[in-house]
Amino acid sequence: MIKDVIIRHPKEKKSKCSLEPLRDRADLCFHLASPGFSFDATGYLLLSIDAPEISAADSGHPLLLLDSTWRLLPRLEEKVSGTPLRRSLPHTVRTAYPRVSKTHPDPSAGLASVEALYTARLLLGRPLKGLLDHYYWKDDFLQQFPLL
Repeated sequence: MIKDVIIRHPKEKKSKCSLEPLRDRADLCFHLASPGFSFDATGYLLLSIDAPEISAADSGHPLLLLDSTWRLLPRLEEKVSGTPLRRSLPHTVRTAYPRVSKTHPDPSAGLASVEALYTARLLLGRPLKGLLDHYYWKDDFLQQFPLL
């Protein structure tokens, strides 16, 4: 079983984190990027907006998801070392999460973390069961995937 990794920025609120209900899953490993934390991402698929699109050819690599606000993401990326394989998700996938940042615009292709995890696993042919069970906007998000 491939174990995907999620690194959460310390300022990301647990109460608003879409991945928090998945913490006890055996196929996910969670880390908090506290001061002094670093992660060697060599061989991991690091989701990035401006990268080649993820495909089934990437299926042998574990995912690395950085869970943060867009504003804090550069500081979280500084905790990642090594040579990850940067991949993006299709820009046709849209978030169902009602984003309302009053100070910083979010990228139009940005997704809630659980949406990104679901989409990446879908494209990699990995198990999806239960990933969206606790996601409030699940039905709206899944309307994009009519074949499921």
